[in-house]
Formats: sequence, structure tokens, C-alpha cells
Amino acid sequence: MKKNQVWMAALAALLVVVPMVWGGNNYVMSLIVAGLVVSGIAVAWALLGNLGGMVSFGHAAFFGVGAYASALLTMKAGLPVLVAMPIAGLVSMLSAVLMMPALRLSGPYFALAILAYAHIFKIIVTEWKDFTGGAGGVSSIPVLPTIFGIDLSARIGQYAVVVLLVLAFVAVYAAIRRSHYGTALRAMHDSEDATRVVGVNSTGLKSLMLLVSAFMTGVMGAFNAHTINFLEPDYAFSGSWSVLPIVAAIFGGYRTVWGPALGAIAIYMVDQLLFKNWLPTGHHIVLGVLLGAMILFAPDGLLPALRRKQKGAAHAAA
Repeated sequence: MKKNQVWMAALAALLVVVPMVWGGNNYVMSLIVAGLVVSGIAVAWALLGNLGGMVSFGHAAFFGVGAYASALLTMKAGLPVLVAMPIAGLVSMLSAVLMMPALRLSGPYFALAILAYAHIFKIIVTEWKDFTGGAGGVSSIPVLPTIFGIDLSARIGQYAVVVLLVLAFVAVYAAIRRSHYGTALRAMHDSEDATRVVGVNSTGLKSLMLLVSAFMTGVMGAFNAHTINFLEPDYAFSGSWSVLPIVAAIFGGYRTVWGPALGAIAIYMVDQLLFKNWLPTGHHIVLGVLLGAMILFAPDGLLPALRRKQKGAAHAAA
């Protein structure tokens, strides 16, 4: 309980300190908001990759579908932004239902199948010109509203919204992990056939993880659409929305609850503020090298490695 209280106190301080320090710097705040978007997707990816045991290279599909759904719901149906965002998550869940046949596959075959679905959705959005704007995309997407005198479309407002979204996703991830569903999913990692023998519906549990992961990613796509206020298929369905969360989750420790979220912030900010300045056209190469080093020397991720180091230091002090 004390550990949870420390985490909550640290997060509460983060909510206050970041705007106080960087609130006047729109560039840094925009990077932090973008990093938190990746953070939310990384948590969603880890939910599927860790608990679901399925490696996905197609989360760009859920991100893009959620982004376009929310943009079009506000622009064409006139829905309020904060109503359209969760509905967009449900639309992303619907797109995940169309992917259910891929659950018959496993390992790299599942990963490639989901990647193919992402390309299919991108083609649909590109060709459905009358509804989505086609390759030209859509612009003038409504911004986040003002509530109780707080302008959520300002950088500080965007920061508050995305932090709350990431915290909600982490809480859902932790709750599922602690539940009997999480126990069954972890047992499936050791032997899926054995869990089926004792009555565990492995396909149903995998489907649940896929749907929840799709909803989270779709909401993040919707939030991003209302912060940048434009969309086009190459951006909304970019492979970066699949690759960056994977790198972040593995770097931070995708088998932990907080690892993917914290890893995403660390990876994105270091990449944008350091690597991009050193290598403007090849900074992702450095990320690849860094990820390779993490897999070799700390395969469980950064957060578990820091915890082991902290325990080692505590034992040495004792």
C-alpha cells in the first residue's frame, strides 16, 4: 500500500511540476504531449503483447481508425469532441473484430496478418474520397473544448488530458493483470493446450485483449487528431505508430505495468531532443542500436533492471 501511495504522490507531483517548469515552452510541451501519446499506445501494445501473448505490428490500424472516426464524428455528425473520442475507441474495437480470424495464427504469422490489416484500412481510407477526403486528408478538425474555464486545447490542457488517459490505461492494465483473467493469460504463456484442457477459453481471452488494446489505441488516435487538427492516411496509419510503441514497451519492460509508459516517455524525448539533433535524417538508427543493447544486456527492460539494482544496493547496505 505504501508503494502505491508513493507512486500516486509522484504522479500528482508530475502533473503539477511539468506545466510549472515547461508550461511556457510550447515546443517542449508539444514533445511531452506527443511522447505521452506514444506512452498510451505502448501500454495498449503491452496489454496485447504481454497478457495476450501476441506480438502486433499493426497498432497503426487502430490508431488511424480511431483518429479518422473521431474527426469525422465531430465534423460530419457534429458530436462534441469528448463524446466522439470514446466512440472512436469503440469503432477501433469494431475494426479489431474484423481482425479476429488472425487469432487462429500465432507468432510471426499473427504479426504479419495484423500488419496486412493495417495496410487494408489505410487503402480504404485513401480510396473512400467522398467520406474521408482521400489522400488529401481532412483539416480544421475541432480542437479539445474548454471546460470549467480550462482550455483543454492549450498545451497544458492537452497535457492534463493525455496524462489522465495514460493513467487510466495503466490502471486497466494493472486491474486485468491482477484479475483471474490475467492469471489465466499468464498460464497460457506456459502451455496454451494445458489451459484449454482445464476449461480456459484461450481464444476468448485473446479476443478480449485485442479488443481492449484496440480501444485504448483508438482513443489515443482520436486525442491526437484533435490536438494536431489535421489527418491524412500516410500520417494516421504510419508504421511509426506500430514501431515506436514496441520499442518503448520493450525498452521500459513490457512485462511490467509502468515499464511501457515510462519507457515511451524516455525513448521519445531522448530521440527528439538528442538523437534527432545529432542525426537529423538517421536518428532512428540510434534507437535500433539502443534497443539491441537493451535486449542483450537487460532483456526484461529498463524498469526491472533498475529495480534489481536498487534491491542489490539495499542488500549491500544491509
